[in-house]
Amino acid sequence: METGTTLFDGAFWISCSIILLLLVLSGFFSGSETALTAASRGKLRAQADKGSRGAERALKITEDNERLIGSVLLGNNLVNILAASLATALFTRLFGESGVALATLVMTLLVLVFSEVLPKTYAITNAETAAALVSRPIALVVLVFSPVVSAVRFFVRGVLRLLGVTVDPDSNILAVREEIAGALQLGHSEGVVEKEDRDRILGALDLRERAVEEIMLHRSGIEMIDADMPPQEILQQCLESNHTRLPVYRDDQENIIGVIHAKDLLRAMYKLIGGPDGDASALKNFDVSTVAMKPYFVPETSTLDEQMRQFLRRRTHFALVVDEYGSLQGLITLEDILEEIVGEITDEFDPDGEHLLAPGEDGHYYVDGAMTIRDLNRATDWSLPDDEANTLAGLVIHEAQMIPTPGQVFSFHGFRFEVMARDGNRITQLKIRPL
Repeated sequence: METGTTLFDGAFWISCSIILLLLVLSGFFSGSETALTAASRGKLRAQADKGSRGAERALKITEDNERLIGSVLLGNNLVNILAASLATALFTRLFGESGVALATLVMTLLVLVFSEVLPKTYAITNAETAAALVSRPIALVVLVFSPVVSAVRFFVRGVLRLLGVTVDPDSNILAVREEIAGALQLGHSEGVVEKEDRDRILGALDLRERAVEEIMLHRSGIEMIDADMPPQEILQQCLESNHTRLPVYRDDQENIIGVIHAKDLLRAMYKLIGGPDGDASALKNFDVSTVAMKPYFVPETSTLDEQMRQFLRRRTHFALVVDEYGSLQGLITLEDILEEIVGEITDEFDPDGEHLLAPGEDGHYYVDGAMTIRDLNRATDWSLPDDEANTLAGLVIHEAQMIPTPGQVFSFHGFRFEVMARDGNRITQLKIRPL
């Protein structure tokens, strides 16, 4: 073994300095990887819009996560392996053959504490700040290692292709909607986001995924005006109705000739009789079709997002829904779409406005069979599936594979359903509770 003076010569201190530098570089690569992958692109975009050049560079770097991670891992492995090699040579020189084991132990502790845990802990708690700070040097690293990383990526994809695995470069990037929805659900479960706020935002995000047929008022519930009725009866029906707009049909309810607005009807009739001192008998010559607006038909498969845009563009908020054969299926209003975002909208003319959904004394919920599954889920925070049916009655019929009779009880999806009332083939009331 060499003497003490020879052991601690210039070469020894140079090796120690190089190992220390390599550990610092290893910590830099580890922290950079964590910061750039954990940083929220939304927060980085907000900082970039405020003029942060570092955040803007970080956004550009993270556009290709595969190349970024490949470059950082290449740099990290290079410095870690080099540091371990130098430490092994140094400890072997000092302690002989036992230096290999000592070098492994010492370098493992140093790398674990100072090159992995410490920088990654800082980076994950200050992700956006750290990402902006390291963006410039990491951009240079990515540029330098790009040829090697591209070759490695090509080789890896070739091997995976031989194994029957197809790699999509965009598959690891979550859709914005999924990312927002996941954050909202997590925030709600942790008590940070209120249920109402979560429901409103998720409702707005879901508009593109949902079709008109899912929320429309079914044709069986549409109040219509017969164009051949006497004008006095038409006026009486409009005055007694809770709605300001009513479809007008002639001969057959499938033959919609227009939509009447109560204000237009009253204005036209008032003008026809000649004012407050006019003759009401003049109404016998009134033709409601001359006042009705042209009906607006929409396909039942159009999305709520597109339909809301059409309502805003046409400056109307009332549409009749038809199927692929042109048959009337129901109607939809702008209010129906807005209710998917903000929840139920009621006013003094809504007959069900004060009837809030609440469990009975026995813990059951008594609900209308025509209530949509989505509305029940929002009111109770349940998660009944709405893939196969839109209403609760439809869900029961789908699961039972029959039209049940009052008194029958079913259990599925973790809930107990009891049919309370039926009108013809339509389930009108259900009693529900979680199992």
